Amino acid sequence: MKRISITIVFACFVAIAFGQIENPVTWSYEAKKTTSGTYEIVITAVVEHPWHIYSQNTGKGGPIATQIKFHPNPLVTVKTGKPKEIGKIEKTLDNNFGPPPVQVTYYSDKVQFVQTVTVKGNVKTNIAGTVEYMVCNDSKCLPPTKKSFDLKLQ
Repeated sequence: MKRISITIVFACFVAIAFGQIENPVTWSYEAKKTTSGTYEIVITAVVEHPWHIYSQNTGKGGPIATQIKFHPNPLVTVKTGKPKEIGKIEKTLDNNFGPPPVQVTYYSDKVQFVQTVTVKGNVKTNIAGTVEYMVCNDSKCLPPTKKSFDLKLQ
């Protein structure tokens, strides 16, 4: 009976170890004050090798493009347009999407998404939002994931 109990406990530990959710992207968020009432929201993704994260501008019919959405705040105006992408962009025709193969744009290692916002008046407030993204490597893709952020603007 003792051996059976030990075997069951060991099997549970093995199942837990192999059942861990893969999370190859580490996110960080920062609000940099540029002038009085103006900030750059810098959202940084550090991607483990051999994974890559897709651009906001990847081709139709391909993977889920990265999307950054800011929650409405009457005290904050978000600059029109998508955040600027800073990183080494890579482009390829990907046979995993299509047919025909789809032109995809992605980043390996690190990418920053930078959006300018302005605060009305000289008040302290927050900016919140979500990042939705998808990562793949050469053999598989992980389901799209959403991460929330909330930054103080002071």
